Amino acid sequence: MTSIPAWMADLADQDLTFIKKFILASGSLKEVASVYGVSYPTVRLRLDRLIQKIQLTETAEADPYVSLIKRLAVDDKLDVETARLLLQAYRKTKEET
Repeated sequence: MTSIPAWMADLADQDLTFIKKFILASGSLKEVASVYGVSYPTVRLRLDRLIQKIQLTETAEADPYVSLIKRLAVDDKLDVETARLLLQAYRKTKEET
């Protein structure tokens, strides 16, 4: 039995459902928009945010602060751009010390 990748395990059920619908639509954002009854730009934005979430979880961190920021972003408690800014500032201060 294979294990679920960490990036997938950290996603909400609604994100996994979106991925499934995207795959079943052969990657057609127009078809996914039709399934959800929303516009193409809305689906594109959702996909972009999902990609950002996955990218945040791709890099494992031993630092508890970095892990917390990433977890908050993945759980939609902190927007991804703010998480990136916080991580950049944190890493910069760590480099300076």
